[in-house]
Amino acid sequence: MAKGMILAAGQGTRVRPLTKSMPKPMVPILGKPVMEYLIEHMARYGVRDVMVNVAFNHRKIENYFGDGRRWGVNLGYSFEGAREHGEIVPKAMGSAGGMRKIQDFGGFFDETTLVICGDALVDLDIAAALREHHEKGALASVVTLEVPLADVPNYGVVVADDNGRVLSFQEKPKPAEAKSRLASTGIYLFEPAVLDLIPPGVPFDIGSELFPLLVEKGLPFYAQQRPFNWIDIGRLSDYWEVSQRVLRGEVEQMEMPGEEVAPGVWVGLNTAVAWESAKLVGPVYLGSNVRIDPGVSIIGPAWIGHGSHIRSGTRIERCIVFEYTRIGDTQHLSEMIVSPQYCVGRDGVAHYLGEDDSPYRWGDARG
Repeated sequence: MAKGMILAAGQGTRVRPLTKSMPKPMVPILGKPVMEYLIEHMARYGVRDVMVNVAFNHRKIENYFGDGRRWGVNLGYSFEGAREHGEIVPKAMGSAGGMRKIQDFGGFFDETTLVICGDALVDLDIAAALREHHEKGALASVVTLEVPLADVPNYGVVVADDNGRVLSFQEKPKPAEAKSRLASTGIYLFEPAVLDLIPPGVPFDIGSELFPLLVEKGLPFYAQQRPFNWIDIGRLSDYWEVSQRVLRGEVEQMEMPGEEVAPGVWVGLNTAVAWESAKLVGPVYLGSNVRIDPGVSIIGPAWIGHGSHIRSGTRIERCIVFEYTRIGDTQHLSEMIVSPQYCVGRDGVAHYLGEDDSPYRWGDARG
C-alpha cells in the first residue's frame, strides 16, 4: 500500500491555551486525541508503518500511542531537539526537515509515503488518492479542497492547470492576492526521490519551501481534488465548532461513546446525577465518574469530561468541559471550553483561574 508519516512536532500556538500542556495532536475530540482518529483511518486503508516526528511535549504522544499495536500499526518516533546550555530542548525541524532527518537516520522512506498533519480529522479515500498519484506518474501530490475566498489567508493555496499539474503555490495569501481557492489540506503523497531535494540538518518547510522548489525544477507535482471531509483544528474557534458538529452527529465514523440513558443523553460508567431536578437537553455526554448536582441545567451540544463535578444551580450551554473540572454553584457558562486551569470562549478569549478580573469562578481541579 504505502508508508505513513504524521506531522506532530509543532507547538500549536494558534490553539493555546489548549496546547499549553499538551501537543496539538493530543487535543481530544469525543474523549480521543485527534491523532488517534488519523491512525485508525490510515490502518483502515492498510497503511501500517507510520513514523511520527515529535518535539514539544513529545512524551505525551509517545506514552499514549506506544508502538501502535493497539491500532494494528507499527509506530516510530523521531524527536526533534538540540542541546542548549547542557540540556536537550525541543526544536522543530519544519515539516520537510523532519522527513529528511528520518531519512538520513534510517532510510525509512523507501516507497510511496502518505504524509498527514496531525491536527485535522479526515475521511479521505486513501486508496483512490494513491491510485491517482501513481497513474499520473507524480513525484509529489498534494490533496486540496476549494475554500471560500475569505478563508484563503488561513491556508496554503495551490494553483494548478486543468490536468492538476501545480503551477505555483502561495502560503496564506490575502484574498485580493490569491490566485486560487484550492487549499492544501496538509495531506501529501511523496516518492522517495523527493527527500533528496530537502537540505539535510536545517529546518525546511513543505508548503513554503519544498513545494516552490518542485515547481521551480519542473518536476511532476500534482494537486488532487476529491470530495472528502476535512475538519481542520487550526484555531481555538475551529476546535469549538468541530466539537459541536461531532456532538450533533454530523461527522461520519465518530460515534458517541457510553450508554444512551435518555434521548440524546449518553453517560459513561459510574456517574452520579440528580435526575429528579437536573435538566439535560441533548446531545450531551457525561464521562465516567461525573457528578451532576441538583438544579443543574446542561444544554447541548455539550461534553462533560470524566471526573468532573458540576455543582448546584449551574447552567452550562453548548460547552466542552475537560476532565476533572469542578464548576462552582450557580455559574452560567455558554459556548466555552472549560478546564481546571482556564476557560476559553468560542471567540478565543481565555480567562485563567484566579485572575482578579475574570467574570468566572469555576472551582478547583478536583473534588
